[in-house]
Amino acid sequence: MKGFIRKLKTELSDPVTYQLPLGDQLLDMNAYLGKTLKLAHSGQIQCLNCARPTKKSFSQGYCFPCVKKLAACDMCIMKPETCHYAAGTCREPEWGEANCMIEHYVYLANSSGLKVGITRHTQVPTRWIDQGAIQALPIFKVQTRLDSGLLETTLGKMVADKTNWRAMLKGDVVKMDLKTRRDELLDSLSAALQDLTEQGVAMERLDADVVDIDYPVLAYPTKVTSFNFDKTPVVEGTLMGIKGQYLMLDTGVINMRKFTSYEVEVTA
Repeated sequence: MKGFIRKLKTELSDPVTYQLPLGDQLLDMNAYLGKTLKLAHSGQIQCLNCARPTKKSFSQGYCFPCVKKLAACDMCIMKPETCHYAAGTCREPEWGEANCMIEHYVYLANSSGLKVGITRHTQVPTRWIDQGAIQALPIFKVQTRLDSGLLETTLGKMVADKTNWRAMLKGDVVKMDLKTRRDELLDSLSAALQDLTEQGVAMERLDADVVDIDYPVLAYPTKVTSFNFDKTPVVEGTLMGIKGQYLMLDTGVINMRKFTSYEVEVTA
């Protein structure tokens, strides 16, 4: 089976269901648990947007010209508090309307420990699964990406906004009381949150339930070694688990999202 890969498709189930888009095929990755997999990169990379061949992938699957012109590749995607749609300088205003000027959630998650994050309402619970969170709790709903970024930055003064992917993959993350942590955090930052409200950030505090997420894992690695198709075009080993966007082999782990648009042949 051979084709250009995309990020793993997920569905919240017990455990999470994973499928690997490979060309026009969808491979049921859960079915390969405990089996030997061989992933061979052909050396070909095809831009996710324009489909032109590219020697190097930028922003997880794009060629360089597309990275320079697409709104989806602008710096404000990584730093939503810098969203400049309102300033009239968005690279693609229609894309901004569809993706940034819509409801976003600000949430707490437990991936490698407590973290704060944001996501479009259409990406719940996909975003949490992609980050390998074992728990997630939406705490605010806002109307734009900019507002979610400003709120995340404020909460980020006391909570990490990044996942330690190595710790996440070791599987020793302990469950916590996210609602209590939320209440403590919001109490500590009440003055800063009031300032945001006075600045025009309209936030709706949510009283949601904690979402628990289980992953298809037979055994977690004791030492995390990562594969890179650019350096090791052939990756082989027994599939021991899948978490976040990582395939966890007994020989090492590989972030499939990182290699979006790479042509790969999969042998089981």
